[in-house]
Amino acid sequence: MKSATQWRAVLVPDQGQRACSADYFRSEQHLRAEGVTHSLIVEDGEGRALRVPLIVRPIEGTAYRDAMSPRGFPGAELNGLREVPPHIIDWRGTELVSLFVRDRIGGPRCFAGGTLRSEVCLIDPRQRLTFREDHGADIHRNLRLGYASTCVPVRESSPAQREGFKQVYRQTLARDPAGDRPVFTEAWFEEVFTCDFAWLVTTRAPDGAVASSTLAVLSDGLLHPFIGGTADAYLAHAPAKNEFPVLVELSAKLEAPVHLGGGERPGDALEHSKRGFANATSHFYTHELICDPEAYVRLCQGSADAGFFPAYRAPRACCPSSLS
Repeated sequence: MKSATQWRAVLVPDQGQRACSADYFRSEQHLRAEGVTHSLIVEDGEGRALRVPLIVRPIEGTAYRDAMSPRGFPGAELNGLREVPPHIIDWRGTELVSLFVRDRIGGPRCFAGGTLRSEVCLIDPRQRLTFREDHGADIHRNLRLGYASTCVPVRESSPAQREGFKQVYRQTLARDPAGDRPVFTEAWFEEVFTCDFAWLVTTRAPDGAVASSTLAVLSDGLLHPFIGGTADAYLAHAPAKNEFPVLVELSAKLEAPVHLGGGERPGDALEHSKRGFANATSHFYTHELICDPEAYVRLCQGSADAGFFPAYRAPRACCPSSLS
């Protein structure tokens, strides 16, 4: 590795354009939808540079700023670099206090170290795959009842498919208002619906209504069922399970394993359900970087250490697993 003086970081106010790639989580559509403001450029002094899409935010009541990745698993456009140790980088040019980066699933990671957030489940179509017995039974029952699943590129989806998707997502959100599902605007959906790296997987009930729907996106060699939901009227039949054979078929065509994610907590019911579909695992890392240690310490004075990063943004009552 080069010495610290040869590595420098700068922020470019380009709405993430320098960090764009042919991967969904760094696509122009996703970065615009998420409100990305800057590209972080980390240069090695030899013409190579990591490029990280970021949302730069003012720190209320101060003249300082910090930054975070957009949602999903964007990591960085690597350009031949990987696992760069944060301590060798001169961060002064960013004028940031701190930086929170969500890395890509399974690596290669943009920065060395990082925090292991969770083990995640994969469906690898190249390996032997058998869904757990209860999942398989539910899928076959739904087929007998007349549920039918389809998959289309999101750019080719019909207005009815798009509206059905938004409706089931919003119904799912309303059932768990205290959960961590994001609330997306119409502008967010319309931006994402123009992406070339995304598909709508829809399961219709026997009466023709949209029972469940998922937006699946291709990024960094994985097919991610990014967001989705189930209509209230069909919850009892778990129609989203019928989307999994369709996702497996698509992943085989794309030669990209399906990333199912993990649970909200290790070993919970959600993780148990996902493991019933999976035949492989991987890992999700984040990076919590302090760019201006002196300012960070000043801002954190009086903040409770509850595992929140950055600590100065922690709400007065927060759970230990909360992130910026």
